[in-house]
Amino acid sequence: MRLADPITFPRGPAWRNRIALAPLTNWQSNDDGTLGDDELRFLEHRARGGFGLVMTCAAAVQRNGISFPGQLATYSDDHVPGLARLAEALHEQGAVSAVQLQHAGSRSDPAISGEQAVSPFPYPKRNVRELSTAEVEQLVTDFVTAAVRCEQAGIDGVELHGAHGYMLCQFLHAEQNNRDDGYGGSYRNRTRIYREIIAGIRAATGPDFQLGVRLSPEKYAYPTQEAIDFAEELLGSGQLDYLDMSLWDSFKLPDDAQYHPLRLVDLFGRLHRSNGTRLGVAGHIFSAADAQRCLDSGADFVFFGRGAILHHDIARRAIAEPEFVSRAFPVTREYLATQAVGPAFQTYLATGWKNYVAD
Repeated sequence: MRLADPITFPRGPAWRNRIALAPLTNWQSNDDGTLGDDELRFLEHRARGGFGLVMTCAAAVQRNGISFPGQLATYSDDHVPGLARLAEALHEQGAVSAVQLQHAGSRSDPAISGEQAVSPFPYPKRNVRELSTAEVEQLVTDFVTAAVRCEQAGIDGVELHGAHGYMLCQFLHAEQNNRDDGYGGSYRNRTRIYREIIAGIRAATGPDFQLGVRLSPEKYAYPTQEAIDFAEELLGSGQLDYLDMSLWDSFKLPDDAQYHPLRLVDLFGRLHRSNGTRLGVAGHIFSAADAQRCLDSGADFVFFGRGAILHHDIARRAIAEPEFVSRAFPVTREYLATQAVGPAFQTYLATGWKNYVAD
């Protein structure tokens, strides 16, 4: 299996290669959640740069789920025209398109949304209130409706952001999600919202609409074994086209020593898939060799994140140059501009990450 090899899925279009753009926070859309010109330019350049799949940043499915300024959104029909522009631009460059659907939960920013943050369980010190059962049910509906809007816009598929401690991931919290309404407590109940959203999207969209889920197996207050069990369940369900494992560092040993000497990429790369469901991995992939190592360890495709910020054409170069290694941060704003990284994204990198921007 090589990076250049096309890849097929149970539903939707094949990708021209096994390289996907990771969903990247970038602050580049408009205050009302409509697609901004700088975000469109950033994503279109990555499509032109050879990515098989180009995925957006996390796009809010409810206004009270916004987590950063300039965040793309999918909670209104007003967002559809911008998504349609995006779909057309990416398709013109030969890339498959995807929108990552997200609610930030307790990590939402009331200063932006104007609404109180909500979560599966309360954080009184942070003024975060607990969702009612009716609000959980509405959240499921709004994820499904967001996916339908993406399909109407001509987007090829969506990914559910179930990782990194945002709303869906908060439902997985083994210590604090003790809800007694069927959405908390046991493993089965804590994962229930994922299954309901997946089933809802499948029922509401066409047979060629691609659907993925992003999970993160460590650091978010549920055991590694639960992450493995859930990954296996999703890969074998026949409902997904791919599972995106965000590993932070694909090549590290698991925090739980019982799984050593397997690395995280090995641990998930060996999981059984059924019905053609694919496994993608993200985390610390900075070179052509890193990406190929992931494929050799059982992944079906890889995500480039930070490397894709630094090189809009990292996909093409990783395929053409087996010795290619991404340059490293810090870089200047002037350099970032040459890679279609707009001023707002530059500011995010300069303020949100240490030693990313040199000036």
